[in-house]
Amino acid sequence: MSQFQLVMRSGPTPGTTFLLEGDQLTIGRDSSNGVAINDAEISRRHSRLSFQGGKYVIEDLGSTNGTFVNGQRLAGPVVLKPGDVISLGEQIVLMYDAINIDPGATMASARKPVRVAPAAPAPAPSYAPAPASAAPPAAAPARRSNSTLIIIGAAALVSICLCISLFLYADADPTGARWCTFPFRIAAQIMGAACP
Repeated sequence: MSQFQLVMRSGPTPGTTFLLEGDQLTIGRDSSNGVAINDAEISRRHSRLSFQGGKYVIEDLGSTNGTFVNGQRLAGPVVLKPGDVISLGEQIVLMYDAINIDPGATMASARKPVRVAPAAPAPAPSYAPAPASAAPPAAAPARRSNSTLIIIGAAALVSICLCISLFLYADADPTGARWCTFPFRIAAQIMGAACP
């Protein structure tokens, strides 16, 4: 038999485990929620978990900062799979996981919302920047190098257009005298033209 849980990976109390029990429970800032997370980024009633067909389904309840599953903002209900990452706003990250329970074991309670305190004392709220190996810092240098490539490409294109324009200007003279002026003299001599 499987039971499900949410483990806070980042937010006000990292490491906190929320056992998911019940057919419906809400996630939000208000203490009446089955999963209560006291953080300003969380709406009072942020999202809802519904137990359907042996699986939990999550949906956003019109929250201000949004509910995301594996980086995708929810536009409707989504069936959760063990290992899914749920983000509430930008700072709160929860890992959805299944835990196997011995069916012969004595159950402490019926299926109702229960909050489980973290194993260790909760650290002070801290929103440290993501480690250097995270994706956002790696994306910034890629943008800079893309900008550099665009600038170099634009400069090369302008140079090519300028050269073509100058050659067309020199070639438009029916007498060929423009070829003997300063910028074209070397090219004229290479082509075998006699300049005075």
